[in-house]
Amino acid sequence: MLSKRDNDIFTKVGPGTPMGELLRRFWIPGLLEEEVPLPNSPPVRLRLLGEDLVAFRDTNDSIGILDNYCPHRRASMFFGRNEECGLRCVYHGWKFDVNGDCVDMPSEPAESNFKDKVKITAYEAAVRGGVVWVYMGPPELTPTPPEFEWSNLPADQRSASKRLEECNWAQAVEGGIDSSHISFLHRNLADLKAESPKTLHQKYAGQDRSPSFTLKDTDYGFLVGARRSAENDQHYWRISQFLVPFYTMIPPVLVKDTDSRGSGYGGHAWVPIDDENTWTWNFSCNPHQPYPEDRRGGGLEEQLDAKYRPVRNKDNDYELSRDMQKSVNYTGIVGINTQDRAVQESMGKIVDRTAEHLGTTDAAVIAFRKRLIGLAMSLQEGIEPSEAAHGYWYQVRSASAILDNGVVFDEGAAHLLAATGK
Repeated sequence: MLSKRDNDIFTKVGPGTPMGELLRRFWIPGLLEEEVPLPNSPPVRLRLLGEDLVAFRDTNDSIGILDNYCPHRRASMFFGRNEECGLRCVYHGWKFDVNGDCVDMPSEPAESNFKDKVKITAYEAAVRGGVVWVYMGPPELTPTPPEFEWSNLPADQRSASKRLEECNWAQAVEGGIDSSHISFLHRNLADLKAESPKTLHQKYAGQDRSPSFTLKDTDYGFLVGARRSAENDQHYWRISQFLVPFYTMIPPVLVKDTDSRGSGYGGHAWVPIDDENTWTWNFSCNPHQPYPEDRRGGGLEEQLDAKYRPVRNKDNDYELSRDMQKSVNYTGIVGINTQDRAVQESMGKIVDRTAEHLGTTDAAVIAFRKRLIGLAMSLQEGIEPSEAAHGYWYQVRSASAILDNGVVFDEGAAHLLAATGK
């Protein structure tokens, strides 16, 4: 459990908060590139880390991330005109470029230099992997974006999508690094009756529902090794990655091979909109070959509305079916992402961690809390997070493998965990 003080430090992300200042040291996924598709296309609303922003693509194809509120009379820039390399407020015509400079102030006398004294808050943007990344920290500390393998692959070998999650970012991350829940929350009851499991993962997860967990610290976060018993004095390992501050990589599913070489893999990012809402990002890629045509795109099994809110949501109990719960799957809810979101949102907007009772399988959750709170408090003392400054540390993969008894999991699977392109 956490004290109320630590829980507040852990969960609150607005400007000036310890965790908010830490997260602002990192490039974060802000929006899909398709949301600002063309030069001079309409601006879009964007809320990140408790700040209301607008995003637009200007005439020169540069992307601007500006404060939503015009510095004149605080009208929303969302209603602005995207024209001639700037976003113009419709209230009095003040116009700002992607750097936040006021480039036109038609409401003032022609001889006035007032526009040269006015700026709007602007954040740097970069496009990688179909995603617009945003840096909201001190400009003089701007790092290079993280070098995720998927973000540098051709478009037909990767996908990215996002959906709204109506709870605090930290409890969503904790769901992503909790490997033990897959034996319950995502259990398919039909698989338990199958005489011949379709995958090795299905086989070993069905045989051993109480995996042993081992954590290994890394420069960028930590590895979570979940070990289950296999034949011939061997073990089946699922090796997940946690990458500071809010990324996970999910191990690929073993089908017939004894390791995941040649497979694609996926992951998530849980980006705080504010203290009570999160953008849950799904990433997937195959570094070895293009996806089939029918697997390209967002990678979500959920139907979303125009604002990226899932159609199955808390208002309709995620379309829970008690009949399905008896005979089809453990939850009665369709879809892994929906199942995750249902339990995470069911904890409340911000879970009360003072009332928890953690067990041995919660080691990764505990490690996550210690790492992030420690980094946030160190930053308050002037120690910058080294993870933010070393984007190449993120050139890693998740992995699944069958290893001999006694083999150290990260050593036995080292060739699978490095993003070498092989």
